[in-house]
Amino acid sequence: MSVKLALLKSGEVLISDIKELVDENKVVGYLFNKPKKVDMSTPMFLSEESSNQTSVEVSLSSWFMITDDEEFAIPKDWIVTVMNPVDRILAMYEKYTAGESEND
Repeated sequence: MSVKLALLKSGEVLISDIKELVDENKVVGYLFNKPKKVDMSTPMFLSEESSNQTSVEVSLSSWFMITDDEEFAIPKDWIVTVMNPVDRILAMYEKYTAGESEND
């Protein structure tokens, strides 16, 4: 399994087990297995003192809630970049997808 983060042209960030789709030795797209949308927000803290602390709240949700499909082929030109998630996000994804398997 190769779990990665992907930034799409739409601005969405997905985390998924991603595999390359190859045609004649050329990458034409990617196969996303159990993709989850990564939502990030920066909480605002009001204080009289200036603080350089930055925190980000992260949540995962189903990418397409109106289907039971677990695999999606996404054309290469819709992917802006693919990157490795930090350990905490990877652990969240693994826990989320493991919970789905138990509910089946």
